[in-house]
Amino acid sequence: MKRIEVEDDLYAYIASHTQQIGESASDILRRLLGFDSVAQVEPMQVEESATDSVFNRLNQQDVNVQKSVVARFLYILSMLYKTHPEQFETVLTIRGRDRQYFARSEEALLTSGNSTNPKAIPSSPFWVVTNNNTTKKKSMLTQVAQKLGYSKPEVEQIRDFL
Repeated sequence: MKRIEVEDDLYAYIASHTQQIGESASDILRRLLGFDSVAQVEPMQVEESATDSVFNRLNQQDVNVQKSVVARFLYILSMLYKTHPEQFETVLTIRGRDRQYFARSEEALLTSGNSTNPKAIPSSPFWVVTNNNTTKKKSMLTQVAQKLGYSKPEVEQIRDFL
C-alpha cells in the first residue's frame, strides 16, 4: 500500500463522503471514482526524476503573495522540502556560530539559543529559526539549496526569491 499526502480541504471532502463507520479513505475514493474493485485500478507508472527541481513548484508571483519576509522564507523552504523530501534532512547540519538553524522540533531550536523564534516549515516535519535578518535568511536559503544539489546559478536564483 502506498501513502499519499493530501491537503486539509481535500481530506475534509473525502471524509465528508463517509457512508459507514470505519470506512477507509481508499474505500471512499473507490466509490467516488466509480471503481468496484482493486482490479479496475491500473497502476500508474511514476518515474523518479533525477531532475526534479524546485523551479517546477516555485515562481516569483507565488512568493510575492506572501505578506512578510518570514512568510516568503517559510514558503520557499516548504517548496524545497516538497521537491526533495528524502534529502531535506541534510539541512539539519546547517548551523550558525552559536545555534542550530534547523531541527525536527520547536523545542530543539528553543534550547539551541536565545530569541530563535522557531517556526514550522509548512507541510514538513522540520522547524527553522526565523529571528534572523533578511541577509542571514538569504544565506540560509543558499546553504539549503547547496545541500540539495543545486548549481551555483540556481542557488542564486533560489536565494533571490526572498
